Amino acid sequence: MPSKSIKAIDFFCSIGGMTKGFRSAGVNVVAGIDIDPSCRETYEWNNPTSKFIEADIKKLSFRRLKKIADIKANDDKLVFIGCSPCQYWTIINTDKRKSKSSRNLLSDFQRFVVHFKPGFVVVENVPGIMKRKRASGLSSFIKSLTTMNYAVSYGVLNANHFGVPQNRRRFVLIASRIVMVTLPKGDPSKGPTTRDFIGTWNGFAKISAGHRDTTNFIHTTCHLSENNLKRIRLTKTNGGTREAWKKNESLQIKAYDKKDDSFKNVYGRMHWDKPAPTITTRFNSLSNGRFGHPVEDRALSLREGATLQTFPRNYAFKEKSINKIARFIGNAVPPKMAGKIGRSIKFALNK
Repeated sequence: MPSKSIKAIDFFCSIGGMTKGFRSAGVNVVAGIDIDPSCRETYEWNNPTSKFIEADIKKLSFRRLKKIADIKANDDKLVFIGCSPCQYWTIINTDKRKSKSSRNLLSDFQRFVVHFKPGFVVVENVPGIMKRKRASGLSSFIKSLTTMNYAVSYGVLNANHFGVPQNRRRFVLIASRIVMVTLPKGDPSKGPTTRDFIGTWNGFAKISAGHRDTTNFIHTTCHLSENNLKRIRLTKTNGGTREAWKKNESLQIKAYDKKDDSFKNVYGRMHWDKPAPTITTRFNSLSNGRFGHPVEDRALSLREGATLQTFPRNYAFKEKSINKIARFIGNAVPPKMAGKIGRSIKFALNK
Protein backbone atom coordinates (compact mmCIF):
# COMPACT_ATOMS: atom_id res chain seq x y z
CA MET A 1 0.00 0.00 0.00
CA PRO A 2 1.19 3.55 -0.72
CA SER A 3 2.62 5.43 2.25
CA LYS A 4 0.29 7.95 3.85
CA SER A 5 3.15 10.29 4.69
CA ILE A 6 3.11 11.95 1.24
CA LYS A 7 -0.18 12.93 -0.38
CA ALA A 8 -0.69 13.79 -4.03
CA ILE A 9 -3.46 15.22 -6.20
CA ASP A 10 -3.32 14.17 -9.85
CA PHE A 11 -4.82 16.98 -11.94
CA PHE A 12 -5.94 15.93 -15.47
CA CYS A 13 -5.63 12.32 -14.28
CA SER A 14 -7.48 10.66 -17.19
CA ILE A 15 -7.32 6.86 -16.63
CA GLY A 16 -4.52 7.06 -14.08
CA GLY A 17 -1.09 6.53 -15.65
CA MET A 18 0.57 9.09 -13.39
CA THR A 19 -1.50 7.99 -10.39
CA LYS A 20 -0.48 4.35 -10.88
CA GLY A 21 3.19 5.28 -11.15
CA PHE A 22 3.17 7.47 -8.04
CA ARG A 23 1.29 4.81 -6.09
CA SER A 24 3.94 2.26 -7.10
CA ALA A 25 6.52 4.65 -5.62
CA GLY A 26 4.69 4.65 -2.30
CA VAL A 27 2.96 8.00 -2.68
CA ASN A 28 -0.64 8.24 -1.45
CA VAL A 29 -2.52 9.71 -4.42
CA VAL A 30 -5.66 10.77 -2.61
CA ALA A 31 -7.51 12.01 -5.69
CA GLY A 32 -7.43 12.39 -9.44
CA ILE A 33 -9.28 15.20 -11.22
CA ASP A 34 -10.58 15.06 -14.78
CA ILE A 35 -13.35 16.65 -16.80
CA ASP A 36 -14.09 13.44 -18.74
CA PRO A 37 -16.60 11.21 -16.91
CA SER A 38 -15.70 8.22 -19.09
CA CYS A 39 -12.34 8.03 -17.28
CA ARG A 40 -13.93 7.38 -13.91
CA GLU A 41 -14.55 3.63 -14.03
CA THR A 42 -11.09 2.78 -15.35
CA TYR A 43 -9.40 5.15 -12.91
CA GLU A 44 -11.27 3.92 -9.83
CA TRP A 45 -11.12 0.23 -10.76
CA ASN A 46 -7.33 0.28 -10.99
CA ASN A 47 -6.68 2.81 -8.21
CA PRO A 48 -9.28 1.88 -5.59
CA THR A 49 -7.97 4.11 -2.78
CA SER A 50 -7.80 7.22 -4.98
CA LYS A 51 -10.97 9.31 -5.42
CA PHE A 52 -12.01 10.38 -8.91
CA ILE A 53 -13.22 13.98 -8.97
CA GLU A 54 -15.15 14.80 -12.12
CA ALA A 55 -14.61 18.52 -12.60
CA ASP A 56 -13.54 21.27 -14.95
CA ILE A 57 -10.64 22.88 -13.06
CA LYS A 58 -11.60 26.23 -14.57
CA LYS A 59 -14.72 26.01 -12.39
CA LEU A 60 -13.51 23.83 -9.49
CA SER A 61 -13.41 25.82 -6.25
CA PHE A 62 -10.58 25.60 -3.73
CA ARG A 63 -13.11 24.92 -0.99
CA ARG A 64 -14.60 21.94 -2.83
CA LEU A 65 -11.19 20.40 -3.55
CA LYS A 66 -10.09 20.92 0.06
CA LYS A 67 -13.21 19.19 1.36
CA ILE A 68 -13.29 16.23 -1.06
CA ALA A 69 -9.57 15.47 -0.98
CA ASP A 70 -9.04 16.40 2.69
CA ILE A 71 -6.04 18.62 1.99
CA LYS A 72 -4.82 21.91 3.41
CA ALA A 73 -2.67 24.78 2.21
CA ASN A 74 1.08 24.94 2.91
CA ASP A 75 1.40 21.17 3.44
CA ASP A 76 5.08 20.25 3.01
CA LYS A 77 4.16 16.65 2.15
CA LEU A 78 1.56 17.48 -0.47
CA VAL A 79 2.31 17.03 -4.19
CA PHE A 80 0.33 18.65 -7.00
CA ILE A 81 0.74 16.89 -10.34
CA GLY A 82 -0.35 18.67 -13.51
CA CYS A 83 -0.22 16.71 -16.78
CA SER A 84 -2.60 18.81 -18.84
CA PRO A 85 -3.76 17.70 -22.29
CA CYS A 86 -0.96 18.68 -24.62
CA GLN A 87 -2.09 18.27 -28.23
CA TYR A 88 -2.13 22.02 -28.81
CA TRP A 89 1.60 22.35 -28.02
CA THR A 90 2.86 19.21 -29.72
CA ILE A 91 5.55 19.68 -32.37
CA ILE A 92 3.71 17.16 -34.55
CA ASN A 93 2.00 18.90 -37.46
CA THR A 94 -1.65 18.32 -36.59
CA ASP A 95 -4.85 20.35 -36.74
CA LYS A 96 -4.86 22.36 -33.50
CA ARG A 97 -8.45 23.60 -33.72
CA LYS A 98 -9.92 20.76 -31.64
CA SER A 99 -7.35 21.22 -28.86
CA LYS A 100 -7.46 25.03 -28.77
CA SER A 101 -9.70 25.10 -25.70
CA SER A 102 -7.05 23.22 -23.69
CA ARG A 103 -4.10 25.46 -24.50
CA ASN A 104 -4.27 27.46 -21.23
CA LEU A 105 -4.74 24.59 -18.79
CA LEU A 106 -1.27 25.10 -17.30
CA SER A 107 -2.40 28.56 -16.17
CA ASP A 108 -5.55 27.02 -14.67
CA PHE A 109 -3.37 24.55 -12.76
CA GLN A 110 -1.17 27.44 -11.60
CA ARG A 111 -4.17 28.94 -9.80
CA PHE A 112 -4.34 25.91 -7.50
CA VAL A 113 -0.59 25.89 -6.89
CA VAL A 114 -0.63 29.55 -5.87
CA HIS A 115 -3.55 29.02 -3.47
CA PHE A 116 -2.45 25.75 -1.79
CA LYS A 117 1.35 26.13 -2.02
CA PRO A 118 2.03 22.37 -1.85
CA GLY A 119 5.47 21.14 -0.87
CA PHE A 120 6.05 19.77 -4.38
CA VAL A 121 4.80 20.48 -7.89
CA VAL A 122 5.18 18.20 -10.91
CA VAL A 123 4.37 19.04 -14.53
CA GLU A 124 4.62 16.65 -17.49
CA ASN A 125 3.90 17.76 -21.04
CA VAL A 126 5.13 17.65 -24.64
CA PRO A 127 8.56 19.15 -25.44
CA GLY A 128 6.83 21.74 -27.64
CA ILE A 129 5.71 23.60 -24.54
CA MET A 130 9.33 24.80 -24.12
CA LYS A 131 9.51 26.18 -27.65
CA ARG A 132 6.66 28.58 -26.88
CA LYS A 133 7.21 29.30 -23.21
CA ARG A 134 5.33 32.58 -23.18
CA ALA A 135 2.32 31.50 -25.24
CA SER A 136 1.95 28.19 -23.41
CA GLY A 137 2.03 29.86 -20.01
CA LEU A 138 5.23 28.04 -19.00
CA SER A 139 7.22 31.25 -18.47
CA SER A 140 4.54 32.67 -16.21
CA PHE A 141 4.23 29.37 -14.35
CA ILE A 142 7.96 29.12 -13.63
CA LYS A 143 8.13 32.80 -12.61
CA SER A 144 5.23 32.25 -10.21
CA LEU A 145 7.00 29.29 -8.63
CA THR A 146 10.28 31.15 -8.15
CA THR A 147 8.44 34.14 -6.69
CA MET A 148 6.99 31.76 -4.06
CA ASN A 149 10.53 30.49 -3.34
CA TYR A 150 10.21 27.13 -5.06
CA ALA A 151 13.40 25.51 -6.32
CA VAL A 152 12.62 24.52 -9.92
CA SER A 153 14.21 21.90 -12.13
CA TYR A 154 12.96 21.12 -15.63
CA GLY A 155 14.00 19.68 -18.97
CA VAL A 156 13.17 17.15 -21.66
CA LEU A 157 13.55 13.48 -20.74
CA ASN A 158 13.34 10.34 -22.88
CA ALA A 159 11.09 7.78 -21.21
CA ASN A 160 13.24 5.01 -22.69
CA HIS A 161 16.01 5.98 -20.26
CA PHE A 162 13.63 5.23 -17.40
CA GLY A 163 12.56 1.70 -18.31
CA VAL A 164 9.88 2.48 -20.90
CA PRO A 165 10.29 0.53 -24.18
CA GLN A 166 9.66 3.47 -26.50
CA ASN A 167 11.35 6.65 -27.59
CA ARG A 168 9.07 9.13 -25.87
CA ARG A 169 10.51 12.59 -25.22
CA ARG A 170 8.62 14.56 -22.59
CA PHE A 171 8.96 17.87 -20.79
CA VAL A 172 9.17 17.31 -17.02
CA LEU A 173 9.26 19.93 -14.25
CA ILE A 174 9.73 19.25 -10.56
CA ALA A 175 9.60 22.07 -8.03
CA SER A 176 9.76 22.24 -4.24
CA ARG A 177 9.62 25.02 -1.68
CA ILE A 178 11.18 22.88 1.08
CA VAL A 179 14.17 21.10 -0.49
CA MET A 180 16.40 21.30 -3.55
CA VAL A 181 15.08 19.02 -6.29
CA THR A 182 16.56 17.60 -9.46
CA LEU A 183 15.08 15.65 -12.31
CA PRO A 184 15.52 11.88 -12.07
CA LYS A 185 18.58 10.62 -13.94
CA GLY A 186 17.93 7.98 -16.56
CA ASP A 187 20.30 5.42 -18.05
CA PRO A 188 20.46 5.51 -21.88
CA SER A 189 22.52 2.31 -21.93
CA LYS A 190 19.73 0.25 -20.37
CA GLY A 191 16.78 1.39 -22.46
CA PRO A 192 14.45 -1.60 -23.08
CA THR A 193 13.29 -2.59 -26.56
CA THR A 194 10.09 -3.83 -28.12
CA ARG A 195 11.30 -7.43 -27.73
CA ASP A 196 11.53 -7.00 -23.96
CA PHE A 197 7.82 -6.30 -23.60
CA ILE A 198 5.73 -7.89 -26.37
CA GLY A 199 5.86 -11.01 -28.57
CA THR A 200 4.67 -14.58 -28.05
CA TRP A 201 7.44 -15.18 -25.47
CA ASN A 202 5.90 -12.38 -23.39
CA GLY A 203 2.44 -13.93 -23.43
CA PHE A 204 1.01 -12.27 -26.55
CA ALA A 205 -0.63 -14.92 -28.71
CA LYS A 206 -0.26 -14.62 -32.45
CA ILE A 207 -3.40 -12.96 -33.84
CA SER A 208 -4.63 -11.45 -37.09
CA ALA A 209 -5.96 -8.02 -38.05
CA GLY A 210 -9.50 -7.48 -36.79
CA HIS A 211 -9.12 -9.89 -33.85
CA ARG A 212 -11.44 -9.18 -30.93
CA ASP A 213 -10.51 -10.12 -27.37
CA THR A 214 -13.47 -9.67 -25.03
CA THR A 215 -11.45 -10.35 -21.88
CA ASN A 216 -9.79 -7.65 -19.78
CA PHE A 217 -6.54 -8.45 -21.58
CA ILE A 218 -7.97 -6.74 -24.71
CA HIS A 219 -5.46 -8.22 -27.17
CA THR A 220 -7.68 -6.57 -29.78
CA THR A 221 -6.62 -5.30 -33.21
CA CYS A 222 -8.20 -3.08 -35.82
CA HIS A 223 -9.50 -4.45 -39.10
CA LEU A 224 -7.33 -3.80 -42.17
CA SER A 225 -8.66 -3.12 -45.66
CA GLU A 226 -7.68 -5.51 -48.45
CA ASN A 227 -5.11 -3.04 -49.76
CA ASN A 228 -3.59 -2.46 -46.34
CA LEU A 229 -3.30 -6.21 -45.82
CA LYS A 230 -1.44 -6.42 -49.13
CA ARG A 231 0.79 -3.55 -48.08
CA ILE A 232 1.85 -5.00 -44.74
CA ARG A 233 2.37 -8.46 -46.23
CA LEU A 234 4.84 -6.92 -48.67
CA THR A 235 6.53 -4.87 -45.93
CA LYS A 236 9.75 -6.45 -44.70
CA THR A 237 9.46 -7.88 -41.19
CA ASN A 238 11.32 -6.33 -38.27
CA GLY A 239 11.55 -2.69 -39.29
CA GLY A 240 10.39 -2.64 -42.92
CA THR A 241 8.92 0.48 -44.52
CA ARG A 242 6.47 1.37 -47.27
CA GLU A 243 9.34 1.49 -49.75
CA ALA A 244 8.68 -2.24 -50.27
CA TRP A 245 5.52 -1.46 -52.27
CA LYS A 246 6.12 2.08 -53.54
CA LYS A 247 6.46 0.88 -57.15
CA ASN A 248 3.20 -1.03 -57.03
CA GLU A 249 0.71 1.32 -58.74
CA SER A 250 -2.31 -0.26 -57.08
CA LEU A 251 -0.82 0.08 -53.58
CA GLN A 252 1.25 3.27 -53.72
CA ILE A 253 -0.49 6.19 -52.01
CA LYS A 254 -0.62 9.35 -54.10
CA ALA A 255 0.38 11.62 -51.20
CA TYR A 256 3.65 9.68 -50.80
CA ASP A 257 4.50 9.15 -54.47
CA LYS A 258 8.13 10.24 -54.99
CA LYS A 259 8.15 11.51 -51.39
CA ASP A 260 9.99 8.74 -49.60
CA ASP A 261 11.16 11.11 -46.85
CA SER A 262 7.70 12.45 -46.02
CA PHE A 263 6.13 10.79 -42.97
CA LYS A 264 8.68 8.03 -43.43
CA ASN A 265 7.39 5.86 -40.59
CA VAL A 266 3.74 5.52 -41.60
CA TYR A 267 2.79 1.99 -42.64
CA GLY A 268 6.12 0.77 -41.24
CA ARG A 269 6.80 -2.16 -38.95
CA MET A 270 8.43 -1.79 -35.55
CA HIS A 271 11.87 -3.26 -34.84
CA TRP A 272 12.22 -6.03 -32.26
CA ASP A 273 15.56 -4.78 -30.99
CA LYS A 274 14.89 -1.05 -30.89
CA PRO A 275 12.55 0.93 -28.68
CA ALA A 276 9.07 1.36 -30.10
CA PRO A 277 8.16 4.78 -31.49
CA THR A 278 6.13 7.11 -29.28
CA ILE A 279 2.82 5.42 -28.55
CA THR A 280 0.27 7.96 -29.76
CA THR A 281 -3.52 8.03 -29.55
CA ARG A 282 -3.68 6.18 -32.89
CA PHE A 283 -1.09 3.49 -32.22
CA ASN A 284 -3.61 0.83 -33.26
CA SER A 285 -3.72 2.22 -36.81
CA LEU A 286 -1.25 1.12 -39.49
CA SER A 287 -1.48 4.43 -41.35
CA ASN A 288 -0.66 6.68 -38.38
CA GLY A 289 2.97 5.79 -37.71
CA ARG A 290 5.38 2.88 -37.41
CA PHE A 291 2.79 0.81 -35.64
CA GLY A 292 2.92 -2.37 -37.71
CA HIS A 293 3.75 -5.47 -35.66
CA PRO A 294 7.37 -6.55 -36.26
CA VAL A 295 6.36 -9.87 -37.86
CA GLU A 296 2.56 -10.30 -37.78
CA ASP A 297 0.45 -8.72 -40.53
CA ARG A 298 -1.42 -6.20 -38.41
CA ALA A 299 -1.07 -3.07 -36.30
CA LEU A 300 -0.50 -3.18 -32.56
CA SER A 301 -3.22 -4.55 -30.32
CA LEU A 302 -4.67 -2.45 -27.51
CA ARG A 303 -2.89 -4.49 -24.84
CA GLU A 304 0.42 -4.31 -26.71
CA GLY A 305 0.13 -0.53 -26.75
CA ALA A 306 -0.72 -0.46 -23.05
CA THR A 307 2.22 -2.75 -22.27
CA LEU A 308 4.62 -0.58 -24.27
CA GLN A 309 3.28 2.29 -22.14
CA THR A 310 4.21 0.11 -19.07
CA PHE A 311 0.69 -0.31 -17.75
CA PRO A 312 0.50 -3.52 -15.69
CA ARG A 313 -0.95 -6.54 -17.52
CA ASN A 314 -3.95 -6.53 -15.17
CA TYR A 315 -4.77 -2.85 -15.74
CA ALA A 316 -8.40 -3.02 -16.85
CA PHE A 317 -9.73 -0.52 -19.40
CA LYS A 318 -13.43 -0.10 -18.66
CA GLU A 319 -14.48 1.29 -22.01
CA LYS A 320 -16.13 -0.34 -25.03
CA SER A 321 -14.83 1.90 -27.81
CA ILE A 322 -11.58 0.58 -29.28
CA ASN A 323 -10.50 4.00 -30.50
CA LYS A 324 -11.29 5.61 -27.15
CA ILE A 325 -9.21 3.03 -25.29
CA ALA A 326 -6.36 3.69 -27.74
CA ARG A 327 -6.70 7.43 -27.09
CA PHE A 328 -6.63 6.92 -23.32
CA ILE A 329 -3.52 4.74 -23.58
CA GLY A 330 -1.68 7.05 -25.98
CA ASN A 331 -2.36 10.15 -23.89
CA ALA A 332 -1.26 8.53 -20.63
CA VAL A 333 1.96 9.12 -18.75
CA PRO A 334 3.83 5.78 -18.72
CA PRO A 335 3.44 4.50 -15.14
CA LYS A 336 7.06 3.35 -15.02
CA MET A 337 8.33 6.85 -15.77
CA ALA A 338 5.81 8.35 -13.35
CA GLY A 339 7.14 6.01 -10.67
CA LYS A 340 10.68 7.32 -11.22
CA ILE A 341 9.44 10.88 -10.73
CA GLY A 342 7.57 9.88 -7.56
CA ARG A 343 10.64 8.14 -6.15
CA SER A 344 12.82 11.20 -6.89
CA ILE A 345 10.48 13.29 -4.73
CA LYS A 346 10.55 10.77 -1.88
CA PHE A 347 14.35 10.67 -2.10
CA ALA A 348 14.62 14.47 -1.94
CA LEU A 349 12.26 14.61 1.02
CA ASN A 350 14.12 11.92 2.96
CA LYS A 351 17.67 13.19 2.36
